[in-house]
Amino acid sequence: MTKNPVINALCASAYIILVVSVMTFVTQPLRNKPDTFFAPVTVLFVLTLSVAVMAFLFFYQPLQLFIEGKKKAAVDLFVKTIGIFAVITTVILILLFSGLV
Repeated sequence: MTKNPVINALCASAYIILVVSVMTFVTQPLRNKPDTFFAPVTVLFVLTLSVAVMAFLFFYQPLQLFIEGKKKAAVDLFVKTIGIFAVITTVILILLFSGLV
């Protein structure tokens, strides 16, 4: 990713919105059908993919900086990215619980 924590946090948020949107629209026709063996398998596939994508978005650049010996910059980037993502999450939760979305 980038060394810009805002872009990293926004990309993580966009990925979450994309996954939820796809899962919502894909499962619409399956609402009245019973779950099969593949329902939990699919959930685990999506979970594993999401963990890998989030790890890339949050850890790749800080790890690169850390390997280059720029430990302070690595920690700063990671903490700022997590902080901005926490703010985005908080805003979404406030909107959800206030009934605006």
